[in-house]
Amino acid sequence: MFKKILIANRGEIACRIIKTARKMGIMTVAVYSDADGDALHVEMADEAVRIGPPAAAQSYLDIEKIIAACRETGAEAVHPGYGFLSERAAFPRALQEAGIVFIGPNPVAIDAMGDKIQSKKFANAAGVSTVPGYLGEIADPVEAVRIADSIGYPVMIKASAGGGGKGMRVAYAANEVAEGFARARSEAASSFGDDRVFIEKFIVNPRHIEIQLLGDKHGNLIYLGERECSIQRRNQKVIEEAPSPLLDEETRRLMGEQAVALGKAVGYDSAGTVEFVAGQDKSFYFLEMNTRLQVEHPVTELITGIDLVEKMIRSAAGEPLRLKQQEVRLTGWAVESRVYAEDPTRNFMPSTGRLVAYRPPAEGIEDGVTIRNDTGVYEGGEISIHYDPMIAKLVTHAPTRAEAIAAQAEALDAFAIEGIRHNIPFLSALMAHPRWQSGQLSTGFIAEEFPGGFQVPEPRGNDIALFAAIAVSIDHRLNERKRMISGQMRAAKPVRFDRERTVMMQETKVLVLVEDDMEPIRILLPEQGASFTVKTSWNPGQPVWHGTINGSAIIAQVRSVLNGVMIAHGGSGTTARVYTHREAQLKALMPPPEMGDSRKHLLCPMPGLVKMLDVTVGQEIKSGEVLCIVEAMKMENVLRAERDGIISKVLAREGDSLAVDAVILEFA
Repeated sequence: MFKKILIANRGEIACRIIKTARKMGIMTVAVYSDADGDALHVEMADEAVRIGPPAAAQSYLDIEKIIAACRETGAEAVHPGYGFLSERAAFPRALQEAGIVFIGPNPVAIDAMGDKIQSKKFANAAGVSTVPGYLGEIADPVEAVRIADSIGYPVMIKASAGGGGKGMRVAYAANEVAEGFARARSEAASSFGDDRVFIEKFIVNPRHIEIQLLGDKHGNLIYLGERECSIQRRNQKVIEEAPSPLLDEETRRLMGEQAVALGKAVGYDSAGTVEFVAGQDKSFYFLEMNTRLQVEHPVTELITGIDLVEKMIRSAAGEPLRLKQQEVRLTGWAVESRVYAEDPTRNFMPSTGRLVAYRPPAEGIEDGVTIRNDTGVYEGGEISIHYDPMIAKLVTHAPTRAEAIAAQAEALDAFAIEGIRHNIPFLSALMAHPRWQSGQLSTGFIAEEFPGGFQVPEPRGNDIALFAAIAVSIDHRLNERKRMISGQMRAAKPVRFDRERTVMMQETKVLVLVEDDMEPIRILLPEQGASFTVKTSWNPGQPVWHGTINGSAIIAQVRSVLNGVMIAHGGSGTTARVYTHREAQLKALMPPPEMGDSRKHLLCPMPGLVKMLDVTVGQEIKSGEVLCIVEAMKMENVLRAERDGIISKVLAREGDSLAVDAVILEFA
């Protein structure tokens, strides 16, 4: 077995690999760019080597620098994680020449399966059902339109060397092909150093299901069940689960056997994933093969009890796989949510900055429920513009799907992040969504269920009273603290507090009477005819409220604001202002604040790099016309004109790094 390995990656996957290596008694070496000098994976590893500036091409993608780091530290093997160099056959070949072991599949298999065009040819030869499409290289947009016309719309334009949702566009008509072709090629070149793309038929209302393979260097290859990854946004997975609510045992066996047949055809000998697009009728077609560890591997680990990273290391060390296919058992259900640094209320634009607060739920096993949080960040750390915006992967495992979803929802309520925008409100809303809970999924789920984008829903029905009770309990605790500090509680004749409260949430007004000010406090809602006994351990400054309301455990994210508190729970959120009766009367007399007019400006929606800005002062523009392309975290975001107009000022240039809401253009 290896004594020391190097992880040629960063973030949560580097931390994940370090944990398994440590468990196996293997020392670890981290590599880092200038942007990651204070990163968690650097702190966790036994040694760390700087490999260059923030740009991935000059650091994490530089093979010679990785090999030099191995020589400097004496690392015997390299685990690539996912992304970066994980699917470049040139990397294991270079390592082999340097006498260093690659913890992953052999380069022949990577060549065969890492290239999506070639992998489809291999799949056809191996008897695996495939999606109709054009597998040759496409020279230009004109040829792309011709091919798309012949296949029939809609079509998917995909990077041949791609992954992670990058370099992918769906075109529903000929006029969308040219731009989709250009964007897919540009993203592919930026992310993978390979701008080749291909086109295939886009299956309507599909599901995304993948089979986990595990092999060794002795010809053994098995499958470990499936994962459902249908909840996607812009072809980027958001929520994954294992097993799939669609499959039955027979379909699972057929998909698994096809995946193994494909793997054996290319001599696959490590952990890898064969992805399928599936119809609602359980028909399925080969999509691609990822010759690496997948982001969503934890759900498979939890339902099988198998550490995939450990198996990869043992396979690379030459150990045979002792597990037989008939010994694989799938137990319970696992759900994974990808927590991203992005603003779901602004079309999921990436967010960067410092993590002022980062308080994930406690990991562990309790009452048959497992909570796992794979992360590469820490409180006080910074989310950089240079890399993927993932903060963490929150995973729950329970005996049934419903229990795993309930555990995930509760864990999301307990996950507090401040300082940047994040997608936890959106993930919480998904957990509460009836269609998700029923398992009626497709890759179009998010677009279909949130056609106008996402806004955090206000509490409704019984949740209104629940939110009011939480708000009043927090207000009561804050007032109690103020009276204690001012000495009112210690006075010979303690000052009585006003028991009447008015809680205002948007247009909703709730009258509350605090009947008993001792813990637990008793709260009455006279107009609703409801009463609550509230008990909590919350103290001022804590970002998560834990307590019981009428004996039921409740967890909510909270943040104090002027005269109230922001509350998020169960997929809903609001700002609850708490007033005395007199304060509420006066508040009703105040005019609402006037909002500024931003229609005369094009604002940068996220921190990013201006990739294209081909407009001039005095130019007439039409609604829908492309004005600017901003790249953030390796994704290109096209900014279009929202109305007709004339450009009066151009305040940015190509190559500029802009902050969120920076003014790019002004309109007359």
